[in-house]
Amino acid sequence: MPGGRLSEQERRQIASGLADGLAYAEIARRLDRPTSTVTREVMRNGGPASYRADLAQRATGHRAQRRRQPAPRSREATAREPYGRDPEEVRAYEEHFITVLMGSGMTKMPAQVLGCILTSDAGSLTASELVQRLQVSPASVSKAVAFLESQDLIRRERDERRRDRYLVDADVWYQSMLASARSNLQLVEVARQGVTVLGPDTPAAARLENIARFLDFVAESIIRAAEQARDVLHTKPEPAPTDAPEA
Repeated sequence: MPGGRLSEQERRQIASGLADGLAYAEIARRLDRPTSTVTREVMRNGGPASYRADLAQRATGHRAQRRRQPAPRSREATAREPYGRDPEEVRAYEEHFITVLMGSGMTKMPAQVLGCILTSDAGSLTASELVQRLQVSPASVSKAVAFLESQDLIRRERDERRRDRYLVDADVWYQSMLASARSNLQLVEVARQGVTVLGPDTPAAARLENIARFLDFVAESIIRAAEQARDVLHTKPEPAPTDAPEA
């Protein structure tokens, strides 16, 4: 199975396969590449509806050029060195993690912010640290953190220098599941209001009642499963050391 970067010709084949409605696995089989390679390539470059081979090729060139430049993340890199991590391998993992978050439905900037925070040892970053790591504008970070806060995926607190610091709790996915359940319950309430307005014996009302019953059951199941999982599976992360161990 070939390795290394995708060629321009392979990117054209991916674009052609997407246009023909092929699944990622089938495109990967025709290229003799892992499915994850194709998935990552498409999600990194606009998703299946917006993927263009020429733009993807150009973006890859830009990313390669940025990697050859001195990394702006000197503080983070220094903190990682004592743990024996390969900075390039870590960056590649972060990129893959962000791609998977995008594949789950999250837009690019919130996925980048969440990925950065989740993979930091402290589990928290300031806005300026996020701007530096992601090389984006403060406004982009601000919009992303507002969305993530609304989904209970991150929260903010003031540090000793009175800066806003964005962090993930140990219960981040538990809180996110509860937020999803609350959203479903709001839909249940709205659907059942529709049953009253449209009349209980109408086809439209029957449709809305089915939606309400389904989402009600799903919301209760999510809450119950999230609580059980937190009690059984929750593992508290080790606190970040105040003094980095020697390499």
